[in-house]
Amino acid sequence: MTTNRHGWHPETTLVHSGTTRSPYGETSEAMYLTQGFVYATAEAAEARFNGDDPGFVYSRYANPTVAMFENRIAALEGAEAARATASGMAAVNLALMACCKAGDHVVAAKALFGSCRYIVETLLPRFGVSSTLVDGTDLDAWRAAIRPETVACFLESPTNPTLEVIDIAAVAEMAHAVGAKLIVDNVFATPIWQSPLSLGADIVVYSATKHIDGQGRCLGGVVLGTEEWITDEVMPFMKHTGPAMSPFNAWVMLKGLETLALRVERQTRTASRLADVLAEHPAVARLIYPGRADHPQAEVVRRQMKAGSTMLALELKGGKEAAFRASNALRIVKMSNNLGDARSLITHPATTTHQSVAEEARLELGITDGLLRLSVGLEHEDDLAADLLTALDVAHNA
Repeated sequence: MTTNRHGWHPETTLVHSGTTRSPYGETSEAMYLTQGFVYATAEAAEARFNGDDPGFVYSRYANPTVAMFENRIAALEGAEAARATASGMAAVNLALMACCKAGDHVVAAKALFGSCRYIVETLLPRFGVSSTLVDGTDLDAWRAAIRPETVACFLESPTNPTLEVIDIAAVAEMAHAVGAKLIVDNVFATPIWQSPLSLGADIVVYSATKHIDGQGRCLGGVVLGTEEWITDEVMPFMKHTGPAMSPFNAWVMLKGLETLALRVERQTRTASRLADVLAEHPAVARLIYPGRADHPQAEVVRRQMKAGSTMLALELKGGKEAAFRASNALRIVKMSNNLGDARSLITHPATTTHQSVAEEARLELGITDGLLRLSVGLEHEDDLAADLLTALDVAHNA
């Protein structure tokens, strides 16, 4: 598979695309840790501000290091343009706000990260944008909810934390029928395993905090789409509201991109093997992994994903008490609400990432008190299997 104008494969793109060098010819990307830029003359400043000179004006608008990150991730994704943000949630908020105005309507899948659901369900209506939440896997529900004033559809696939996989191409077709844009949060699939734009999506968002950084260091996000939409809708919003990524974080993200494919491939291979091992444990009532034949949307997974995920979810018999016992017994796997890290991380969504979601809504989404979300890291799979199986034994035998 090639994804950019050079015809390069993703691994090559992740190392070389978007690089610009100073007159010193540095090997690694330079970090332009600057707020502003100087001009030789007043006329040059005027030209820069009125757009006659395409150079940089202020790092809240654009910055050379940030631009390298944006160009590289756009090349990988196959997007015309990208803009980096201070966090993944800034990217989600930016993508939705850039699509909407008072009187518009948004349809979103119910299975969303808690903060994403807050934006759709609580924040947008404050500004006169109505919203409808649907079962993302039910195409008839999307069809019934989309109406003439719908301007955007929003989904995660796979979803957080129950790893539902939504038919992106089908939802895109329905959105486009009324002139709406489809926004896809592609964090759990990563750009390595899923390409939403090729499936019909208009906008892709990432929390770069996750796999793109991949080592638990910096916050960041990115929004990708057409050059026209980024220029006309996203840039004014960024310029005047300021959710910009710092140059330092952009440099860290560039370094993360260089090893993204290697890390995701290794983590996915380990996650797949762990899923098969853990599914057989008597403490496990349900195991969810997109690469398994028993996944509820296995056919959709085969059509739109190149591989499974670095993530899996397991529901333990015994509810919250069993989930807490297992979590507390782990020695290698760490408890954290982050994901996509080099370290394996586990969290209890009902009391952390989705704690703000009402209990009835959580249960509707399958987020029970016994559910644990596991982000698989780079440790040896035998060590991880031993750690997890020991913890499950503790939960089962208590």
